Amino acid sequence: MPSNDGVRAVARSFRVLIIGGSYGGLAAALNLSDLARGRVCRFNSNPDAKPPSYKIPLQITVVDERDGYFHLIGSPKSLACEKFAAESWTRFKDIPALKSPDFSFIQGTVSKVDSASKIAHILDSETQQNRTEKYDYLIAASGLRRIFPVAPQSVRREDFLEETKKHVENVRNASQGIVVVGGGAVGIEMAAELKILYPEQKITLIHSRSRLLSSEELPDEFAERALTILREENVEVILGKRVVDTTAVDSGKERVWRLTLADGQQLTTGLVLSAISQPVPTSTYLDPEALNEEGLIKIHPSLQFSGNIPNAEHHFAVGDLAAWSGIKRCGGAMHMGQYAANNVHQHMLAERTGEKPTYMNLTPFPNVIGLALGKKCATYNAAEGTKDGEDLMDVMFGKDMANSICWNYMRLSDPPQA
Repeated sequence: MPSNDGVRAVARSFRVLIIGGSYGGLAAALNLSDLARGRVCRFNSNPDAKPPSYKIPLQITVVDERDGYFHLIGSPKSLACEKFAAESWTRFKDIPALKSPDFSFIQGTVSKVDSASKIAHILDSETQQNRTEKYDYLIAASGLRRIFPVAPQSVRREDFLEETKKHVENVRNASQGIVVVGGGAVGIEMAAELKILYPEQKITLIHSRSRLLSSEELPDEFAERALTILREENVEVILGKRVVDTTAVDSGKERVWRLTLADGQQLTTGLVLSAISQPVPTSTYLDPEALNEEGLIKIHPSLQFSGNIPNAEHHFAVGDLAAWSGIKRCGGAMHMGQYAANNVHQHMLAERTGEKPTYMNLTPFPNVIGLALGKKCATYNAAEGTKDGEDLMDVMFGKDMANSICWNYMRLSDPPQA
């Protein structure tokens, strides 16, 4: 039956369970809510796009180990700066866009998903009780588990701020400098940010390979440009030498660390930070048939599971946990979230109206990257090649490591619309 605005309503309501409340999960939740309410979704940039012809009652439940949205891109800065830390973590209940009856949140850990019965088993962090959630559609967006200080280990905002405070004290008290081990994207950004925030500190970056970013499919020119910028920022860089031993040494006034490199060289430093990225997929709650050999979720271009599990067409994966091409980044996760929202919505309409769904299908992601390197940003894509500069830093990251850019793109400050 048409409503007052001419949009017909679907009688049945749907339950959507989203596991993970970061970039991909929130993007999926917000865009799906828009579509279900009969609006053009917030990520649609086509000015001629027409809103859906149906409104669909639905309940979106987001499960996350954290109590809020954390701007993961900003980790290298937020874990070293208390002011920025406070701005980079917002509890879900404090985000205006999520204050809608469409949304509910569970702080907890999903232990098992039964795709046949469409039931998720969850350990609720607040009650420490096991609970079950039934769903009609599931979107897996729980990402990869990363170690400290690549990512915070706290799950509550207040604990995260305390975690940051202790880390900042360690950084400030490291009178014999700081060594960052690992020359991937996180290690590079961490070393550069520490030098900007604490210019008096000696910052050394050690990487076992002969070039930075050795695990990424990026041209040598980009790696060389990153190295040049780091050295311009007075970060000491040691390449081609693996750290084989790290020993605590009591110097009397403070504990220091003696690092031994593969060639026998030794360094003494006040603090060692590991940025060796070995992220672990959080997909253990899924049947092995849904996963590839790396523990990532096998998907079709529609983002539906492609593994041999029951009801695969009702299960979607977005973000770092999805087995897809390209360097994992937040822009890709949000893009996948929009596509998943559209395709879940299309599948719902097809179930109720019998109309054939029109899916949005992913194309392979190219290798693109943007690094915040102190005052400058370095970027690479196949069309433009390698670029860098302070003006590029303003465009790509602004003044807050792209926190405002991501927040505003998802329109998290917008109150829910009727």
